[in-house]
Amino acid sequence: MSGPRPCPLAVPDLLKMKQRGEKIAMLTAYDYPTARQVDAAGADIVLVGDSLGMVVLGYESTLPVTMNDMVHHTKAVVRGVSHGLVVADMPYLSYHVSLRESVRNAGRIIQEAGAKGVKVEGGRKRTRVIRAILDAEIPVMGHVGLTPQSVHAFGGFKVQGKSATAALAILEDALSLEEAGVFSLVLEAIPAELAAMITERLTIPSIGIGAGPSCDGQVLVIHDLLGATEGPCPSFARRYAEVGATMREACRHFVQDVRGGQFPSDAESNHLKPEVLVEMRDRFEAVTKRQWRS
Repeated sequence: MSGPRPCPLAVPDLLKMKQRGEKIAMLTAYDYPTARQVDAAGADIVLVGDSLGMVVLGYESTLPVTMNDMVHHTKAVVRGVSHGLVVADMPYLSYHVSLRESVRNAGRIIQEAGAKGVKVEGGRKRTRVIRAILDAEIPVMGHVGLTPQSVHAFGGFKVQGKSATAALAILEDALSLEEAGVFSLVLEAIPAELAAMITERLTIPSIGIGAGPSCDGQVLVIHDLLGATEGPCPSFARRYAEVGATMREACRHFVQDVRGGQFPSDAESNHLKPEVLVEMRDRFEAVTKRQWRS
């Protein structure tokens, strides 16, 4: 049986949760009202993902998302979270050019936006930049398997690690990132058996998305969970509501009521006091007479 959740949750608490066998729940949020709801629901980690590019900004991938986008949205989320650990994605090209620029960008997410950690995509080739960010006292979450910023290199959003060679490479990536010092590791779109093998070998928590039930925690994009996205839901996601349909129906009723004269009603309108109305009419009449004479 799990004990009370620390308030607010800190990075070391996640390792304790893994050691106690407690599952970690992580959800994305991209704005203040959503962050408040996610936090109130008890999410341990609130991720400001660069997935905002697709579900909030309307891009076809995460690649166009900028540092300014991430700082802007992370600020809003931080203002809405009291208990969960806020982690924000490092967007494409924010940690690819130089170590100096990578550390500075990670620092913006912490110093300007107020997050408690950053997430960096990629395996062994990212260990140098991860160590540099850690040297600046910034906690780093890793991310291996399907890394959306590599969508063009992968040829699309495809399950990774399906061959023995590919699976071994992801395992080596995971172990290398743990050695580099990440505090947790997202495993995305890999076979459940591979995720279980990796989780068993890690001392840090694994967070799965499309990686089966054996990970130490799970994450979903809030729009997938709520049914707020257009088109089919990703195969690994579970829709817990159909908010998109509810929103459309509410908006349709509003449009119909406006066109039919049913909105606003008298109860939804503001009124003058009778004595003010009389005075106002007298003054309006006087103004109208002056204008007619001129």
